[in-house]
Amino acid sequence: MAISASAGTPRRPWEWDETEWRRHIGRVRAGRGLKPASWPGGARCAVALSFDPDHETIPLRDGEVMPGKLSQGEYGARVGVPRILRLLERHAVPATFFMPAVSALLRPQEARGYVEAGHEVALHGWIHERNMELEYKDERDLAFRSADTLERITGRRPVGIRTPSWDFSEHTLDITRELGLEYDSSLMADDEPYELLAHGEPTGVVEIPPEWIRDDAAYLNMDRYSAVRPYTPPRELIPLWRDEFDAARAEGGLFQLTMHPHVIGHRSRILVLAGLLEHIAAHGDVWYATHAQVARYVWQEATGNGTPG
Repeated sequence: MAISASAGTPRRPWEWDETEWRRHIGRVRAGRGLKPASWPGGARCAVALSFDPDHETIPLRDGEVMPGKLSQGEYGARVGVPRILRLLERHAVPATFFMPAVSALLRPQEARGYVEAGHEVALHGWIHERNMELEYKDERDLAFRSADTLERITGRRPVGIRTPSWDFSEHTLDITRELGLEYDSSLMADDEPYELLAHGEPTGVVEIPPEWIRDDAAYLNMDRYSAVRPYTPPRELIPLWRDEFDAARAEGGLFQLTMHPHVIGHRSRILVLAGLLEHIAAHGDVWYATHAQVARYVWQEATGNGTPG
């Protein structure tokens, strides 16, 4: 928050002058839309599924080190991931796994397994940290450490990022560009891919926008000590996400979905993803792609260059 020179205290938002609130708004904005005229193979719609294998990192980030919360994260790796991979293999669908570095260090074979199965592994922080609470040097250090760790474990350098909890600090885009990443999937200014602007200037970074509507955790999370409860019966997500897909297909656009192994991986919930994939499979005009494949394709169509950045 801005500081008043006279009083030495933070200025409240209604005390900002126009220059100041415009500066905040203009820091990171949506630039040109990158929705292509058509998708590969004449597909009517692109489908980009993603999973965030957070596992134990969320309680660890919050300093919760007792077995209860950690076991819920362990379920995601122990039970949820195998179920998800079997389902993806059955439908021959590639996906992107946004993996915290600590998750990959705990289970390197899991991280390598994603790549071996034809999926993408992308950045999702070090320990699911809240980057808006970090100093610049700490956010940068964790981002570079995470990229180096994932590359060392999987053999491939990540080309995309989803910030933990979709938090985006004033430094995140600068760090993303310094890392040489091709895309981000944390911001929500459109249904379709777009180029990110920094203070009005094009960055060459493609945004693959997520949305809480298309996130399993928004409906199915549970916390025994707060009012966070899974009020939505799992099967009610099928028509909601089906409608999102149908609308994307009708518009010739992108259907992007975010899920978590410790959330969607339960018996009664994996049926949601199975039902959705069956609905999508009923249409023969869909292109399944990783987030990196979508970013590269839309950038190629818009610029003639195959690699964003």
